[in-house]
Amino acid sequence: MEQITLDAIDIRLLEQLQTDASLSNQSLAELVHVSPPTCLRRVKRLHDAGLIERQVALLSPDKLAAVQGHGLTAIVEVTLDRQGAELLDAFEARAGADDAVQQCWRVSPGPDFILVVAALDMPGYLALAQRLFTSDANVRNVKSFFSIKRSKFAPRMPLAAFP
Repeated sequence: MEQITLDAIDIRLLEQLQTDASLSNQSLAELVHVSPPTCLRRVKRLHDAGLIERQVALLSPDKLAAVQGHGLTAIVEVTLDRQGAELLDAFEARAGADDAVQQCWRVSPGPDFILVVAALDMPGYLALAQRLFTSDANVRNVKSFFSIKRSKFAPRMPLAAFP
């Protein structure tokens, strides 16, 4: 993959897209003060370089709760008994493949993994725990923290400023 360099226009595009990826190309071009063809070409370049990984819709947990009931979010510390590279990779692959796992972080020091998981209810969390933790003989310790309120959620990445 070729090395990409970013200029002030690229940074402005990325900032705007982090705020609202649903903007039309025309609107985005106006916001960053470039022509629509230039905007389209640059955004494609940022996608092709992998800087824009994907575009998704962020759902409102509070609004969704009114429709399907309050879900359950847990932050889970997982410590493995043995930390060989193949064992760490195997757990990471299983966790990453599970739809209930929203985020999987390999961390150090302390536990081996931090997971952010979402379930519809406690029985859903129990099913997840059995799939990922109880059935894996290498999982030594699991410590779950259940969210009572989400104060902030921002998937925004910090970007270097250009003068």
